Amino acid sequence: MHVERDQNGDFTFDSVALADRFQLSSEDLRRNIRRGLVTSMVERGEGEDAGTCRLRVKIGNRVWTAILKSEDRVITEEMTIYRASSRSEITLASDAS
Repeated sequence: MHVERDQNGDFTFDSVALADRFQLSSEDLRRNIRRGLVTSMVERGEGEDAGTCRLRVKIGNRVWTAILKSEDRVITEEMTIYRASSRSEITLASDAS
């Protein structure tokens, strides 16, 4: 996935690619955003992780996580799906090579 920063330094990425990560149509993603069901978080690396960022986007029981290098290139990403009944999780990981 291609990640950029806007003039405020906020991360931006293609909504079609994000919808694909969640196995949603673009319209379903927009609907979830309008309803306030999409949350995101950015963590900046410290110490030996300095120069990296972790992005997390959550919709319902699914969380997409990407690790970015200093030049905002995705180096790894994974999708975690939480099962409500058992509190267990399924993680689908991939390298972003």
